Amino acid sequence: MLSCSSKLSTGAFANTRKPMQSRPRRVVTRAEEEAAKVDFKSLEGMRKFSEQYARRTGTYFCVDKSVTSVVIKGLAEHRDELGAPLCPCRHYDDKAAEAKQGFWNCPCVPMRERKECHCMLFLTEDNDFRGEDQSITIEEVIESTKGMSGVQQT
Repeated sequence: MLSCSSKLSTGAFANTRKPMQSRPRRVVTRAEEEAAKVDFKSLEGMRKFSEQYARRTGTYFCVDKSVTSVVIKGLAEHRDELGAPLCPCRHYDDKAAEAKQGFWNCPCVPMRERKECHCMLFLTEDNDFRGEDQSITIEEVIESTKGMSGVQQT
């Protein structure tokens, strides 16, 4: 007596099952890999800028320093890639055009005019996510972004 499964594999339904299709794998080229790396100097430069700007404007970093680190890393990446620290927390159809236009370059216009930082990099005293710090070490930035593509230590 044949079981139900053996009837399916030998009878009329034998080859009707489609093999599982996997997603096509994206191949990252060496050029893309190199372009994604953030130079340590750029990372340090954006870290220093962020500290100085926070002190100058009376704003603070997020209580979760990994938020601050990821934003600083994104700004450094855009500065290397586009020549300007374009806000890394927004979607752009054309990053180069946006960087050239300048509205979303850090500090962006909403931050300069109203102290509204979409990225949560610069938080005002009344923000529930505000920490007590206006400084972050390069070690904190690197440690928090470890495993993310783009951070290159030298």
